[in-house]
Amino acid sequence: MEKLRKVVKEIAYTRDHSNSPALHRSLVPILTLASSFYGVALQIRHSLYRFSFIQRHRLPIPVISVGNLSWGGNGKTPMVEYISQYFVDSGISPLILTRGYAGGDEVKMLQRHLRGGPVKIGVGANRAATAALCFEKYGFVNPSSIRTFFDQSFKAKTVSEKLGVVVLDDGMQHWSLSRDLEIVMLNGLNPFGNGNLVPLGPLREPIVAFERADIAVVHHVDLITEQSLRDIENTIKGFKKSIPIFYSKMVAKYLFDVKNGKSHVALEALHDATVLCVSAIGSADAFVKSINMTGACYVDRLDFSDHHFFEAQDVETIRRRAKGLEHKSNSKPIIVVTEKDYDRDPEILKCLHSYTVLVLCSELQITPFEGVDGFESTLTRVLAAKFCVCN
Repeated sequence: MEKLRKVVKEIAYTRDHSNSPALHRSLVPILTLASSFYGVALQIRHSLYRFSFIQRHRLPIPVISVGNLSWGGNGKTPMVEYISQYFVDSGISPLILTRGYAGGDEVKMLQRHLRGGPVKIGVGANRAATAALCFEKYGFVNPSSIRTFFDQSFKAKTVSEKLGVVVLDDGMQHWSLSRDLEIVMLNGLNPFGNGNLVPLGPLREPIVAFERADIAVVHHVDLITEQSLRDIENTIKGFKKSIPIFYSKMVAKYLFDVKNGKSHVALEALHDATVLCVSAIGSADAFVKSINMTGACYVDRLDFSDHHFFEAQDVETIRRRAKGLEHKSNSKPIIVVTEKDYDRDPEILKCLHSYTVLVLCSELQITPFEGVDGFESTLTRVLAAKFCVCN
């Protein structure tokens, strides 16, 4: 199954399959048919919501959706954390609504980063029902005074005990819940793949969906060329000329040992070292490039499909690869994983006890597009204006 997932991903990011392996070419017709059915189902579902055959749930406080058009690696979870922390710093208690997909590795990472703070996290496929439970438990700001609340909170020194804003994680295709602000994240390394819908391509809906977006953010901007960035911007502006565009990147901060989650290892520990990058995330390329930038002497990689749960056989595969690197370099390699891989199952990584296994911790940074206000001011201005119009 893992091999099949890898093959499907390779197909999704290949435009010309004429020189692809036989297995890839044999799967293309099947994936094309499945993609067509998916597209039809998507159109029907969208029409049902558009013409109100299915009602959307509206929450009593502002809702910010952080989503994407394609498979993983777009920076959604770091952006959710960034926005939540911004509101906390501004005196407003946020509620993060997430479905907790694939074992909840992203939820665990958010909980670890935000532990002890005023951010509340609601987990469940039915976001409206989850929100209702959280509102009942924690309370929420009076909708009629939301603009006044926002104005006062952004000047406050203490955080309100009542929930004042909802951050919808992976919300772009979650149409059952109304939102006041739509943020679309794009993986700058390969934002649209082969341009097809899943499973033939990586798109969860056609790129014309940019028309619904209020803000676009190009992620991994530090790892792409200026020309690639211009091409992405032109594509976005082709669908919505007025949309503000921001850039984001992950900045490596430190590492910690899997045997001690509270440890703090400086990035210099990788300098001149042989490193094996092991990951099961949406954009392994970005992870590997960030390790290369630490000054490691040699970097090898072992990629698994997004959200893959490491099992005993995977640990053995990692151990064999590490041993091969050890013979090749005459030194023990350092194994580095991402936070999502660690949070998915911290214990199984400890089975690699004969090697040093470190977790890379990074932080999201945002910069504006030319002539655009800062991200936070744009976020607040658009959110307050749209919420008050809809209410």
